[in-house]
Parts: sequence; C-alpha cells; structure tokens
Amino acid sequence: MSGIDVGEELGARAAQARALALLRIRSRALAVAILPAAVAVVLFAADAQGHLAGPAWDAVRWTVLGVAVVVLLVTVLVAVSVARARPAMSPTVPVPEEGAPDLYRLVRDLADRLDVPAPSAIALTPDCDSWLEDRTHRALRKGPGAPVEDEDTAPVLVIGSPFLWWMRVAELRAVLAPVVAGTGPSAHPDIAAARRFVRGLDAAIADAAAPGRGPVRGAPLAFAGWVARLLLRACRDHAAEMERCVAAAASMRAQTVDYGLRIAAQEQVGLAYAGWDRLLTRVALPAWRMGRWPSRLDAGVVSALTELSRRDRLADGFALRLGERPACDLLEEPGVADEAASLLAARLFHGGPAESGPGWAPVDWQQYPDEVVDRKWRSEAARLHRVLDTLGVPRASAADPAVPTLARVMEHLAGPGGPGGPGEALAAGIGAAVAREEAEAPGHGGGQGQGGQVHGAAGSGPADDPLDLWGPGPLPLFPLQPPRTGTELLADHVAAMVCCAAVDTAGAAPGLDWLDGPALLVGGERRADLADPVLSLVEDGDPDPLLSWLAEVGVRSDKPVRLV
Repeated sequence: MSGIDVGEELGARAAQARALALLRIRSRALAVAILPAAVAVVLFAADAQGHLAGPAWDAVRWTVLGVAVVVLLVTVLVAVSVARARPAMSPTVPVPEEGAPDLYRLVRDLADRLDVPAPSAIALTPDCDSWLEDRTHRALRKGPGAPVEDEDTAPVLVIGSPFLWWMRVAELRAVLAPVVAGTGPSAHPDIAAARRFVRGLDAAIADAAAPGRGPVRGAPLAFAGWVARLLLRACRDHAAEMERCVAAAASMRAQTVDYGLRIAAQEQVGLAYAGWDRLLTRVALPAWRMGRWPSRLDAGVVSALTELSRRDRLADGFALRLGERPACDLLEEPGVADEAASLLAARLFHGGPAESGPGWAPVDWQQYPDEVVDRKWRSEAARLHRVLDTLGVPRASAADPAVPTLARVMEHLAGPGGPGGPGEALAAGIGAAVAREEAEAPGHGGGQGQGGQVHGAAGSGPADDPLDLWGPGPLPLFPLQPPRTGTELLADHVAAMVCCAAVDTAGAAPGLDWLDGPALLVGGERRADLADPVLSLVEDGDPDPLLSWLAEVGVRSDKPVRLV
C-alpha cells in the first residue's frame, strides 16, 4: 500500500470515528429523553408483581408517568422541528445535463478515475469556490407532490462560475479532483447520517430565529431551537474535525489525478479570486448602485485578469494560456449561464431583484461607459449641487448664475473657514442624501451603498426559483464594502463633478478600466491622477493642485455642466 493510500485510509477512519461520536451524542440525547418513560415502566412492572406497593409508591409512579409523557411530547416536538426544518442551501444556477454534456462527461470521467460516485448534478455559484452540497433533505423537494429523494443520492457539485471562464479544461479538472473525491466519504452511511443530524440541528436553530412567528407557534419553535442549540454546541468540535478529516482523505485520493497540474491550477485559483474581487467591487458595484447589472461578469473576469497579466510582471505568461480551450466551452450556451450567474451575483452581493424590471436592467460592456459611468458621474454631480442648494451656497459668478459649475464647488470648499467648516457640512449633507435615496430605492441594494447587513433565511420552506433558495429574508447576503465615510462620499462626488466638466468642456470621455472601474479618458488615454488633487481640496481646502490639473487637461471650471 502506497503512502497516499495509507494517508487516505487514516483520514477516512478518523472521519468515521468523528461521525460515530456525533451519532453517540444523538443516541445519548434520545436516551435521556426516554429515561423517564423507562423508569415509569419499571415502577409499574414492579407494582404488577406486588413490589413497591403503597400510596407513596403509587404517587411516585403516577408522577414519573406524567413526567415521562411530558418529556416524550417535548422530544417529539423537537424531533419534528428538526426533521421539518429546511436546511440552508446555497443560491446557485442549476446546470442541466443537456445544457453541458461535456462538463458532465468530464466530471463523471473524473469520478471514475477516483473510484468514487459521480455527483448527482452540477450547479454554478457566482464566487471563486467549489464544493459538494447535499440536497436530499425532504424539505428541499420541488413541490408538494414530488417524491422523497433517496438518501443515498450523491451530492450536487457546485462550481465557481469564474473558474469556467478563466481556467482551461485541464486546469478545471485538476481543481475539481479533490472536490469530486469528496463524494466517496459522503456515501459512507455513518458520515452521511452524522451530517444530516448536524444540518438538521442547524436548520432548526435558523427556523426558530426566523421572524414573523406568532406566540402560539413561536414559543414551541423557540424551545426546539434552544434544545437544538445545546446539541449543536456539543457537536461542534466533532463536526469540524470530521469535515477536516473528510477533506484530508479526499485530497489524498485526488493526488492520483493530475497532481502536477493541480499545483499550477491552484495559482490560477488565486489569480481568479483577485480578478473577481476587483471586478465586483470596482466595476460591478457602481453599476448595481445605478440600477444596472452587468450581464457578462464572468467574461469580464477574463478581461480583468488579462489586464492584470499585462500590468503585473508576476503574472507574465498567464495570458499565453488563453490559446488553450477555456472551460466555459464545456457549456452549450455559455452566454446564458454567464447572464444567470451575473444576475445571481447582483442579488447576493448587492441585494438586487431576482429578475430584470424598471430600474433594474442588464447592461453589456460596450454600453457600460455611457450608461453607467457617465450616468454615475452626472447623478453624483447633481446630488452635490442639490446639497449645496440646501446649504444655501450661492451659485458661482457666471453669465448665467442658475447653471451648475465646477467653480461653485471649488469656491465653497476653498472658502473661509477651511475644509473643517464647509467640507464637513457638505459631507454630512451628501451622506444623508445618499442614505435617504438608497432607503427609498425599490428592491435593489437598499443600504448597500453605506454597507449592507448579512442575512439569510433558512427554514422558510422550499422555493422553485433557483434564485430564491434563501426565501424572503433580506438581502444582500454578502455585502461587498463597509460603510463609506462622509469624506469618501464627498471626494467621490467632487471627482464626479470634475469628470463631468472634463467631458463637457475638454473633450474627455467616460471609459471602463477592468481593474479600477469607471475611468476618465483624455485623448483616448486614462487619467488616473485625479484622486490626489481632489483630496487636497476636500481634506485641506487647497484648490491649487486641482487647478493645475484642470489647466493641464484644459477643463473650464466656469462653464456650465450638464446634469441629470
């Protein structure tokens, strides 16, 4: 037996030992629950045989019987709550086999080489991760008439959609090898039973914490949640160690498949994560805040990482891989899958609606500069001038004092009292305006601009919509950015006003930088040197650096600017 086989066997045995420990906790809880009933049976059996007679023992017998009945009823309540609670399931985009026969063939071939059961289905997640997810719980059935799935059904393979677009086919196979290898331990009855037990406890806790319960239903569920929390606390260490051992055993088994390529593929995982994070926070988030969602985020990952490869010498050579077959070719309609994953990403990371509608429309990359960047700048510039009007700041001197100009903003921030006076008041006004507008926004990203809250809704009943797997709970689930300070908001709005003035008076144009998002193009080249002059004006009240920048670009601060 090789060292790899020995390591895998040791990991599998350790996982099984932890699973048995979890099942013993379940058995002990059940034993405690039936103990009063067992005592009552002994007492009544003794009475039937003429032992333990007398009024005192009769009182003890009936008291123990009453306690046993109450405990059994409570046990049934907790057991039913745990059995009926809907386990949390990750929101994903399902990939039917007819839509990706080559991908299913790759995964099944991989499972055959690893000698493990093949996953029962494949789904995509808009994140840089891949895992196996058990979806055999009866609460996850599609509709009331659907049959209960066999508990031996293999888990679903969830693949990070950015991997499909950035990785080559061989790299994807190498990355998925340790994930698919996990179906082997998942098929072990003790491990499967232990996982169902832990997931049921977790679901019962979430179900008890769900809002909107009346006192009649809420009190029993709260008690069931309390009991489940006690049991889960006792299980936590064993469950974590079991999963660690399962992962170790799967990793050891996967070393027999494409081991050398896995090392290089893991580098691509890190690179894909870096590009995906930049694309979401710098490119997608501004569009989401404008009520638009980029419909080809995964394709954008390729552009972002290609640009990163061009800029970063550490990434030299990565772009050469683009000549090989991309893993997205394993899908029959990669554009459709990309659009579905992009919409799901908008919902998970920003809280957007599950479908397009008024104020929530898709945008492709060709339209992004005009429909997102230019609109963002002009909306922020308009908000800036509205707040100035609210503060009673006079219009800058011009032929027509009613038109908005950059000079008005600069004169106010550089005026008497320094930035600590007019700057703080203006920043507070902009922050209040942004918060008010986001609170009034219908359904997409309320509060996200200032930093959303992470919420989930498990235990709320099955949903047929693959984009609605978390039920009616508030979104976003995974907000991208912390709250922005007033100074940051003010700097963004002043920079937007400068960009609008550059477009309207100096022939500049809005653009898209794949790593930094909205960009100002002057003469076809990106100008990335605007941030420091703006900060000097906002934080120090010093307009000279910005005046020099405007003169270099040819921007007229006294000319009117078109707003929205």
